[in-house]
Formats: sequence, structure tokens, C-alpha cells
Amino acid sequence: MKQQNAKALQELFQTYLENLSYAREPMGLYKPVEYVLGIGGKRIRPTLMLLAYNLFKEDVHAVLSQAMALETYHNFTLLHDDLMDKADRRRGKPTVHKQWDENAAILSGDAMVMLSYQFMMKDCPAMYVRPVMEVFSQTALEICEGQQWDMEFERRQDVTAGEYMEMIRLKTSVLLAGALKIGAILGGASEADAQKLYDLGIRIGLAFQLQDDYLDVYGDPKVFGKNIGGDILCNKKTFMLITAFERAGEETKAELQGWMTAEQYDPARKIEAVTAIYNKEKIGDICLAKIEDYYKEGMGLLEEVGVASEYKRHLSDFIQGWMHRKL
Repeated sequence: MKQQNAKALQELFQTYLENLSYAREPMGLYKPVEYVLGIGGKRIRPTLMLLAYNLFKEDVHAVLSQAMALETYHNFTLLHDDLMDKADRRRGKPTVHKQWDENAAILSGDAMVMLSYQFMMKDCPAMYVRPVMEVFSQTALEICEGQQWDMEFERRQDVTAGEYMEMIRLKTSVLLAGALKIGAILGGASEADAQKLYDLGIRIGLAFQLQDDYLDVYGDPKVFGKNIGGDILCNKKTFMLITAFERAGEETKAELQGWMTAEQYDPARKIEAVTAIYNKEKIGDICLAKIEDYYKEGMGLLEEVGVASEYKRHLSDFIQGWMHRKL
């Protein structure tokens, strides 16, 4: 069976995306859609779906529409996240609500949801429509649940590490997991193999988000692609911060709380002080260990999928390359 590596599949998908036409009226609805899908991104979710499909079948062209569904839905979530967060830029470009206005972001985002469902249904073999749509619909709903938890956590001071992990499972992991499972279903995988790939997606999603938390404190800005300490400055409830509060003694906890509630401070000093607390409590080491555990669990699940080892190489390589960013 012909196997394609992630780079080839990414290029195939990108060509498919660029050849799609949104030249339909009213252009005020579709131009923002075209804009948000055209400003780049790593195309991780469609690539995962195509790699999962290619474990079982080689005609990846047959499922490009379903890959497009995942990318469209993912970008819809980013569009609405930017609106809720009042973010000005995404991938170096003005966000949709800045380029147009908030009403355009809401309505074009809604259209992207409908388009994602159309893409998922397009040319989907009849025998797979129901299982595919069940996974996709449940995934879409769980992402909304994760976003709601994220918003509620902003107002709470008692968020636990366990609650945080559940929030990022819903907000981040389930779409990666859904992409792998949908690819497996369309490829004709057994229910057991499709579930193993779903569970792999959950593990690597959790590991990836924890890695983001870690890199915001300890990463190299030139490699990471953004300034270090942003989460600290905005008091974002990350695994690092929550775990520090859970582990610290009363004196250290009071110091940390002081930085969280301070209204006037030198940004560099705050980052330095909070990082020192993380170092003292070995929060970075705890986070790295958890990342490694999730990663190993995920790769162990991939080993259990019932196809020849050589067929799994491209998916394994893609995950390893994605996970092993500069730490």
C-alpha cells in the first residue's frame, strides 16, 4: 500500500484548500471565511486525519473534503476565540473582527460551522456517514464545553490541576482525537483501532498543551515564536500556575498571590519572580514529566494499532516532530 509522509499530505491538502472557491454572494459573509482560512497555520488536524486514513487506505484524495471540514471547524473556533478574547492579531494578521467588525466575525463564524458540516458530509460513503457525524458532532460540542470551562476558570481562584486537565482535553485534545478517529473510520479501521487512535489524540493533545504552558516560561522566544512570560503577565491559569499554588507553602503562596493581584508592577520583574517560584517548587520538572508520560502513553497506543509497523512510521514521525519542539 502506498504511504505518504506528512509533508506530502500537507502539500496535497494545501493545494485542495487553495483551489476552493468562495466566490458566492453575499461576499460580505464569505470573504472573512476565505481570509481566516488563507492566513496560514500548520494544518495539523487535517494532516492527522489523512495520516490516520493512510494507515488503512491509500486513496487519500477521496477524503480531502473531510480533512477540510476539520480545518474549517478549527479555524471557526479560533475566529470566535479571538472575538471573545478581544485579540487584535492572529498569525501576524488582523483578526476578523478587526479587519471587518464583530458582527462579521459572529456571522462568518456561524457560516464556517455550517460549511464544516457540508464538507464532512460531501462524498462520505453512506456506511460511514453516521459514525463520522457522531464523532464530529460530539467533538464540536465538547470544544464548546471546554471553552465555557476556560471562561469560568478566569473568574475562579480555586481551579484544580485536575479541572484544568479536563478543560484542555475538551478545548484542545478532542479535535485532534476526533481527526484521527474520523480518518480511521473512513479508512475502514476496526472499532478498536479507531478508538486507540482517538485515545492517542487525547494524549498528544494534553502533552502539547502542557508543552505550551512550559514553553511560555522556559522556551526560547526565537524558536517558540512568541515572547516568554505572556501567561504569567496576564495571570493565565495554566498547569504551571495551578500546580505552584497547590504545592507551595503558605509564605510562597502569599508571594505568588501578591504578584497575581498586583495592579502596578514591572513586567520583567514579575516574570522573573514567578519563574523563581516555579524553579523553587520544581514546577517545570513536574510539567515535563507529565508531558513525557502522556507522550509515551500515546505512542504506546499507536504501537497497538493493528497495522504493520512500517505503515505507522509517517504518523509516528509527524507526532514526534510536532511534540519535540525546543524545550
